[in-house]
Amino acid sequence: MSALAPMSLQIFVPALPAIQAHFAVAPGTAQLALSLSILANAVAALSYGPLSDRFGRRPVVLAGLAMFIAGSVLCALAPSIGVLIVGRVVQAGGGAAGMVIARAIVRDLFERERAASMIAYLTMAMVVAPMLSPSVGALLLDLFDWQAIFIALTVVGLLLVWGTQQRLRETRAGGAGGAGWTDLLAGTAALMRSRAFIAYVLQSAFAIAVFFAFVAGAPYYMIDVLHRPATEYGLWFIVVSFGFMAGNLATARLTRRIGIDRMVLAGSWLVLLGIVLAAGLALGGLWTPAALFGPMMLATFGNGLAIPNAQAGAISVDPLLAGTASGLSGFTQMLVAALVSQAVGMLQNGTPYPMLGFMVGCAAISLFGFVLPRRLAGLTPAGRPGSHG
Repeated sequence: MSALAPMSLQIFVPALPAIQAHFAVAPGTAQLALSLSILANAVAALSYGPLSDRFGRRPVVLAGLAMFIAGSVLCALAPSIGVLIVGRVVQAGGGAAGMVIARAIVRDLFERERAASMIAYLTMAMVVAPMLSPSVGALLLDLFDWQAIFIALTVVGLLLVWGTQQRLRETRAGGAGGAGWTDLLAGTAALMRSRAFIAYVLQSAFAIAVFFAFVAGAPYYMIDVLHRPATEYGLWFIVVSFGFMAGNLATARLTRRIGIDRMVLAGSWLVLLGIVLAAGLALGGLWTPAALFGPMMLATFGNGLAIPNAQAGAISVDPLLAGTASGLSGFTQMLVAALVSQAVGMLQNGTPYPMLGFMVGCAAISLFGFVLPRRLAGLTPAGRPGSHG
């Protein structure tokens, strides 16, 4: 469920040129099938949390999966680019359900520190899916046609519906008879007033934006500036992904012993250290793949420590509003990531500096966005009120 949204966003990217040629449209028009689906994913993330808090996790997940399947079928049968774009929006809106509600389900089932360990595994799924999806999409495109990608996604959606009906019990106690909409709006407002919640959301959103700034700029830097083949970029990217997965594995094993907030703080410092090191090497004239990807591996290891714990912390501020908290944090993450990646893409100038500048800025905001609100709230690194609070 967690992997569905990132997988569906990435799997059809290799088919964009074929889709553009098939419908005889401009590249910018075909690109709308990607950009609008990202926006739909972010907006839908806002709604699924409150809906699952109100009606329960299971029915909302099933509704989202049904929406995903309908969008996938519409894409596969699309007679025009307009219908395809609409199908992509519907598909992305449905896929967001699993990404948001899976975290809320984990919080329903596990206490705070244990939830962080489980979310680490969910986060790994969300990383591995976009890593492998473009290759799968390219294979389907080569063997069949671009419609095969959406047929495959339809099958995946149907399998998830079957698995959900068979294995997923309702985890939101009293979900169907829970609070009304007025109470949910009041709960959302309460979350937005919580300094602890704001701290967790700022940390995770800008930590993820570090990675998206890298993804937006690194291929251009490697291929167009350093004149390295795309395959070499792919091999170096495995190093970065390995760092993130290693951080997630460390989170799964260490969080219950060390604590959520200390893990977030340690990871945030590692991210900033890695990015500052990469920027320093670039400013010193060392423009090589190792000088970028080596420090980035350290940064992604830090992200693997920080992000799952920050997500677990955000949905633990008020366990009764775990779904709402997950939706708000998911929306913020997607929105910030989209804005940062678009900005990096627009500012490419033949150097790594736009990419590194945004990465340093996002890493700093991630760290201090976590520390400062908590200091103002009088919270210690262990998440408890300090003596001055």
